[in-house]
Amino acid sequence: MSKRARHAQILEVIREHRVTSQEALRELLHERGTEVTQATLSRDIRELRLVKVPDSEGAAHYSQPEEWESTPQLKSLLPTLFHGAEGVGNLLVVRTMKGGAQTVAAGIDWEEWPEVLGTLAGDDTILVILREPGQLRAVQARLEDMAGGAPD
Repeated sequence: MSKRARHAQILEVIREHRVTSQEALRELLHERGTEVTQATLSRDIRELRLVKVPDSEGAAHYSQPEEWESTPQLKSLLPTLFHGAEGVGNLLVVRTMKGGAQTVAAGIDWEEWPEVLGTLAGDDTILVILREPGQLRAVQARLEDMAGGAPD
């Protein structure tokens, strides 16, 4: 099964059922004849930007809020909005085109990279706060790679 078909099936399952865990989602996919590993399912959930939202009784289930369905992924934003990044310690400053910082910061947040504690965005500048100083170069390189290489 292609990734696109699997993603469509995942979205169909969460629309039809209140899926409260990855394991429950795996079981529902299995019932439809789709076998998927936990690692692949985690990646699919992140790529589809699924979030857990509470119902009226407080039980959380997977959902894809409509306002997020149209939000572009970071890898599609960076080639046009990214100007550069530099940092020190556990602080990385990312420069974007004027007006692009909020969108790029939201994209970084959506990625849920384990190295990133959080972001603060202005108009054309983002402060990325990393968990450890040793992670700065890796995150900077990842952003530059997604943007299409280091800026000139």
